[in-house]
Amino acid sequence: MIDLLMGCESESLGIAACLADPHNASMSTRRNASLSARQRVVLLTGASSGIGKACADLLSEAGYVVYGASRNPDRICLPPDGWTPMGVDVTDDRSVEECVEAILEAEHRIDVLINCAGIGLAGAIEETSISKATAILQTDFLGMLRTCRAVLPTMRNQGGGQILNVSSLAGRIGLPFQGLYSAAKFAVEGLSEALRIEVRPFGIHVVLIEPGDIRTPFTDNRTFVDVADSSPYSERMKRALRKAEADERAGPAPSRVARQIGRILAVKSPRARYTSGGLFQRAASHLKALLPDRWFESFLSAYYRVR
Repeated sequence: MIDLLMGCESESLGIAACLADPHNASMSTRRNASLSARQRVVLLTGASSGIGKACADLLSEAGYVVYGASRNPDRICLPPDGWTPMGVDVTDDRSVEECVEAILEAEHRIDVLINCAGIGLAGAIEETSISKATAILQTDFLGMLRTCRAVLPTMRNQGGGQILNVSSLAGRIGLPFQGLYSAAKFAVEGLSEALRIEVRPFGIHVVLIEPGDIRTPFTDNRTFVDVADSSPYSERMKRALRKAEADERAGPAPSRVARQIGRILAVKSPRARYTSGGLFQRAASHLKALLPDRWFESFLSAYYRVR
């Protein structure tokens, strides 16, 4: 069962009565956008640390009613006027369903879903076991799918909502020796693009957030494939990961992404995707579209020192 660890007093709002069809989508969008921050209810996953925790703190301070889901809510150090932590496993259907049911019982609506939950996996693709590949896809991709499916009926019935899926620039560029992580984020990108079109007539906006390297506990929590001493990939993998970890530790704080998300929530018609992070990394995603494939692969190989 969902463990509501901290009560949150908020005014209970009824579900909007307008019918959500293509002819009244603009009306429902305006109604949803007109809600003040203090009235809007947010479900956010991955809330125990990093980008998720920074978002929960910022949105709570701005007046949103925030429910922060994570596997380890007891580890969260809340601000004085904090948000409500919930124990949720995004890899479990029933856990996600119970989370949404509990919020609806308390608030009668969910206006915003922010999917931040994710894990990292590093290693050569050839040496990645199916079990490790399945684990990262269960969290980073299928976990997002579960939460989207759980909130969409409510958002349709209330006439609108916003879904922000935190992807990565690794969802636009396949990173050497982080191939399964990139694969999961590529899947997030494709699903989000399709979902955005499917739910637009109901006044629901789907947005991708694509951070570059951000300074969070993600670096220390990354898991690794089992690598034998005799692995032909060992030395190149070590060089690539040293570079990746150095970039992450030197990256901006997660509050930068949180502030960007706060601005996006105030936009009535947000774009399909927003990037965040250093200028060089954001430029790299555009270079991929401009350069011939071989040139870009050479550039990426040199950057991660895997030639």
